[in-house]
Amino acid sequence: MNSPRRILILGSTGSIGVNTVAVLEHLASHGRPFQVIGLAAGRSAAVLAEQAIKLRPTAVALASDDDPSLRNIPTGTDVITGTGSALELVRRHARRGDLVVGAMVGAEGIPPLLAAIDAGCDIALANKETLVAAGELVTSHARRAGIEIIPVDSEHSAILQCMRGGSPQEVERIVLTASGGPFRRASREQLESATLADALRHPTWSMGRKVTIDSATMMNKALEVIEAHWLFNLPAERIDAIVHPQSVVHSFVEYRDGSVLAQLSPPDMRLPIELALTWPERASRCATAMDWQALRTLDFEPVDHERFPAVSLAWQAIRAGGSSGATLNAANEAAVEAFIDGQVRFAEIARLVRGALEALPVTPVATLDHVLAADRAARAWVQSRIAAEPVPG
Repeated sequence: MNSPRRILILGSTGSIGVNTVAVLEHLASHGRPFQVIGLAAGRSAAVLAEQAIKLRPTAVALASDDDPSLRNIPTGTDVITGTGSALELVRRHARRGDLVVGAMVGAEGIPPLLAAIDAGCDIALANKETLVAAGELVTSHARRAGIEIIPVDSEHSAILQCMRGGSPQEVERIVLTASGGPFRRASREQLESATLADALRHPTWSMGRKVTIDSATMMNKALEVIEAHWLFNLPAERIDAIVHPQSVVHSFVEYRDGSVLAQLSPPDMRLPIELALTWPERASRCATAMDWQALRTLDFEPVDHERFPAVSLAWQAIRAGGSSGATLNAANEAAVEAFIDGQVRFAEIARLVRGALEALPVTPVATLDHVLAADRAARAWVQSRIAAEPVPG
């Protein structure tokens, strides 16, 4: 009998990380165990300690400084704390053949995933920013290392599955579905005055604040469009998005003969997580089953690019290439943080991203330093604009 595959979870205490742990428990109960080597978290020390007690990893990493909850971690566990702890976890404990789940939020997830790729680890990727900001760099490292990047996002997981229906050369285009978020029917005036509480009322998915706000602006779809460009090697004009409020059809693949393949399932992240862990095989279901008796309609409508310009900005970034993805991603992160802090209005998020793309030069991204430099420049530009034009009281 083969030994269990080794796995490291970066971002283990977030929504994707917690669901990954649940999927691992399900797989183990069905005779498919994994050996958990490492867990990395940001500030949720208590949850990390609970996971360590349950999973008995070799090592854990916490981005914040030492926390009293870490005393509960089993004796003998390598405990790494502080800035860069996830990267250090990978450097110390990842080895060729391991599977690394990339579920950290934001650009800080890029360095540890690059290190994991260079160590020869396959990647189950939930961190959109890795490919958005550093797609050219990450994919070239992946080709060199001979590893797989398996998407965890439900949309890209759907595309991966649908692409089994033909060769890559036969694909005409891919269409990502979007729930439309809480403001699908909102007017421009309502978007201008939307509050943080309004933006966090997602109608379908339960996610962290940053991802939920990205859904409200449809910037999450913009990030997914850029991610799809790198995952599936398609130009901007062959990647589109459509609003589908039921979140049952997760994406489409259109083939050159006119056939359209779609993947349907209830909105349950455990399904794409499980598939990423067991790819290319399918395991016993741990996600919610489709209730065909309850399913009455599947609605679709075009993206309103006037109210939600994010997808258009993604196409712009793909065509510009170079540092444009890093600029878009960092400007959005900075703008979302400012919105959460009450420094800008909701509608200003997309305007700040557009402004950064138009104001900052496009530079090559041959190294991680290039990516991080573009990231810093975009954040600084956004902060300077906010300082120059503070939100009205």
